[in-house]
Order: sequence, then structure tokens, then C-alpha cells
Amino acid sequence: MPLNRREFLNLAAASIATGVLISHPLARAATSSKIKAIAFDAFPILDPRPVFALAEQLFPGKGTELSNAWRNRQFEYQWLRALSGRYADFWQATEDALVFAGEMLKLDLTSDKRKQLMEAYLGLKTWPEVPSALDSLKSAGIRLAFLSNATTKILDAGIKNSRLEGVFEQVLSTDKIKTYKPDPRAYRMAIDAFGLKKEEILFVAFAGWDAAGAKSFGYTTFWVNRLNLPAEQLGVTPDAVGQNLNDLVGFVKAQK
Repeated sequence: MPLNRREFLNLAAASIATGVLISHPLARAATSSKIKAIAFDAFPILDPRPVFALAEQLFPGKGTELSNAWRNRQFEYQWLRALSGRYADFWQATEDALVFAGEMLKLDLTSDKRKQLMEAYLGLKTWPEVPSALDSLKSAGIRLAFLSNATTKILDAGIKNSRLEGVFEQVLSTDKIKTYKPDPRAYRMAIDAFGLKKEEILFVAFAGWDAAGAKSFGYTTFWVNRLNLPAEQLGVTPDAVGQNLNDLVGFVKAQK
């Protein structure tokens, strides 16, 4: 059904009021009343900054460089392993990437320091606004799940650390199917778990590439762009972009 002028203006006003950029108003109108569940990547929820702060603590003056090299290689190793058919889970790929980054930068990455950095992933808690935002979404009747490349162990630890037990209906790790996003089979996990249509699920990404992957798959997609990065040039754009989960809540409420 075409969007009339009044509906368009109401939708635009709602997006401005919530501080959310809506990329495709017509697409948003078409799905406005259909969001029944949200699938989250891990890091719109869990704050990874303590991992990288620890890198600086262990390697003063080199922590940022180590973190950047580690993070880049971390995802490259996941994708390369998936493409080559030599799967290793997120934990192993992350540790391998850390070893590579340390060697590349010629750092003395002892086994103890490596262990400390890896185990920091098991100590993650939520970003500050997350608990109240999730409570708002749950109160609105929205079903919630994780859908992440991270292992179940990391996700479960984050839930426990943040006292979010019972908030997520599903904790979906792509480790279960031995691949990684943006493989379409990974995104399909939410459809199978929720028992809903693709159009009824909103995907929430932390990384621009994940937002592009979910949108390519066909999900309505919200990008929590906490790092204020430009959109990836992959031929698709998310339906909306915000800086945190408060913006996501505003976006979901605007669809009612």
C-alpha cells in the first residue's frame, strides 16, 4: 500500500524524535507492524572495550596497535576458515589472531598474557543503557535472542555477568552450524529458532559488514554504530542506524 504524505511525515518526525536515521522510509512502512522478535549480534549488547583496555595495560603504548591488528585478523581468520572449509570456532580463531598480531608487532606475548587477554572475553558485561533498553523491548512483547559468531560460552558468560538470565529466549552461536556470518545459513538460525517469518524478525548489528550481511539476507536491519563508522560499501544499507540501544527502542516504538 502506498505511503501517503501524512504517514510519511509522521514516520519522519518519529525518526527525528528518537535520533535514529531511517534509511528507507517506504521499506520501513511496509514492515512497520510486523516486528515480533529481535536477533542481536553479541556486541550491541556486550561491551568489548575492557579486552582492549587490558591490551594497553599489558603492553603500554602498544595496546591500541595490538588491539587493531588483533581485531582485524580475528574476523579475517573466521571468514577464511569458513571459505576454506577448515572451521575453527570463535575462541580458537580469536586466539590464533592474537598470536599473529603479537608476532607481527614483535611483542613479548607470553602464555600468561595471552591467557589474560583471551579470558577477558569471559568477563564482558553490557553497555550501560542495555538492561533498561532490553526491559523496554521485553515489556513491549518483543522476543529477544542472540545470534552471534561468538561461542555459547562467551555469550552465556556475558549474560551471567550482566544478570540477564531469562531475558533472551534463544542464545544462538554460529558454532552450532560450523560457519560464520555473513553466511546466509548463519542468519537463517533466527528464523528456525523463533519459528517466525523473515519479515517478522529485526536483526541488530554492531559491525557494518554484519548489518550489510543481514540486510542482504532479507532481514529488517538496525545498525548500532557505536564507533560512528561510515557504512560499508557492499551494495546494501541497513534500514536504520543509531548510536545505542536507546535509539533501537525508539525505532521499534516508532513502528507501532
